[in-house]
Amino acid sequence: MDYLLIALKLIVALGILNVWLLRRDKATAYRGGDAGTLRGEFAAYGLPFSFFCLIGILKVGLALVLLASLWIPVLAQPAAVGIGALMLGAFAMHLKVKDPIGKALPSLAVLAMCVAIALG
Repeated sequence: MDYLLIALKLIVALGILNVWLLRRDKATAYRGGDAGTLRGEFAAYGLPFSFFCLIGILKVGLALVLLASLWIPVLAQPAAVGIGALMLGAFAMHLKVKDPIGKALPSLAVLAMCVAIALG
């Protein structure tokens, strides 16, 4: 079980860091609405730039805390719960703009991994 939790933490944290730091300006099949960038995705949801910044800070920060939980296990549950809550919000935004379910699958997958981490 320890190896599974380590793997889940790495997948979630590195996935979020990849999306927010390396691929934020790249189009993907999962961007909400017709957006080509992460910032454009927030605009497609009708959210202001300040919200994009806040969510970015929260996601990157919580991903780093989740990585830190590899050495400080007590950090895992709060980080996973926080990321999970943000993933619920991401899923809701996909529903708001009537995206096909395929675009929302990453948020649901990360949410499921966060539940497993929080309960682990």
